[in-house]
Order: sequence, then structure tokens, then C-alpha cells
Amino acid sequence: MATESSEGEDDVKLTGGNQVLVVEDDLREMGKKAAWSVSSCKPGNGVSALRDDNLETYWQSDGAQPHLVNVQFQKKVKLQLVVLYVDFKLDESYTPSKVSIRAGDGFHNLKEIKTVELVKPTGWVYLSLSGSDPKDTFVNTFMLQIAVLSNHLNGRDTHVRQIKVYGPRPNPIPHQPFQFTSREFITYSTIR
Repeated sequence: MATESSEGEDDVKLTGGNQVLVVEDDLREMGKKAAWSVSSCKPGNGVSALRDDNLETYWQSDGAQPHLVNVQFQKKVKLQLVVLYVDFKLDESYTPSKVSIRAGDGFHNLKEIKTVELVKPTGWVYLSLSGSDPKDTFVNTFMLQIAVLSNHLNGRDTHVRQIKVYGPRPNPIPHQPFQFTSREFITYSTIR
């Protein structure tokens, strides 16, 4: 499991990684609702390799750093967690070592939310978008940008095998100020 140790206010160091993707039940994958694009790619290793649920394929950048992955939504969404699959054992100098997460309404006003340093990661790496304030549990945004600022061993191009973006699951009963937690209460929560 990845461990966090805070260096600065927004800088986080992560080591390790999980071989199995484990996400809380109150989160749902939001990536399928977005338009994905990348700053550059080698032929055959494009943005589709990030979303194919295959850990053998990967996106490979082709050009100068930073390498960017843009996730754009049609309407404003709440995002809470970004999960990357990277593998230092297979990719070595292609493995990202410093990643920045930015959010905004579009390319013109992106603001950095978090900068994370990855130390030889192998597996799923969890990047929480919640701030230090307990009220900041998610980011409300039209666009998310994941920027690979540097790679291990001063590598130029990068490999990222998978990216998942998660947001809070909406309340199953609209216009209700509270949320039931058990199936039995949810079943009997409305009048027919």
C-alpha cells in the first residue's frame, strides 16, 4: 500500500503501490463521462491505452516534459480520487517520479491542487484530491489535468498504464437531505 508523508503543504511523497485496485463503495468511476486527451504519444500507445483496463498496455509520451493527460467533462463534476497504475520494475526510466494534479473550468484557468512525488512505484497509486480542510472532501470541476513533471532516472518519455478518476456516488433518492446506509432503509424510504 502506498504511504504518504507530507513534505510541504501540497507536496506528498508516495512509495510502493497496490497490486489490486481497491476503492470505497461510496465512490464511482467518472472517467467514462469525460473526453480524454494527451499532450503527445507514440503511435499505438495513445490515450486509449490509459482506459482499456489492460495493465499490459500503456500510454507512452513523445516529446518534451511536462507530459499532460487532460480529462474534460461536459458538466461540472465532483472528483475525489485519482488512481494511477505505474510499474517501476517494468518501465524503469519511463516511470513518473513527480506528478501534478490541476483542476479548473478549462485550459485557461487550471490551478494546481496537489504535487506528488512517486518513489519507485509498482501498482495502483492513490492520489486523493481532498484538501487539508475537512470540508474540502472533493474538487468541483469541468477539467482535470494530470501532468508528469519528471521521471525516474531522468527519463524523457513516460509510461502510465492506467488512470481512473473517482467521484462521490450521488444520493440514490433525489431531494432528500440525508442518505440511508442500509438497503432495507433505502427500500422503504419512499411512498408509492
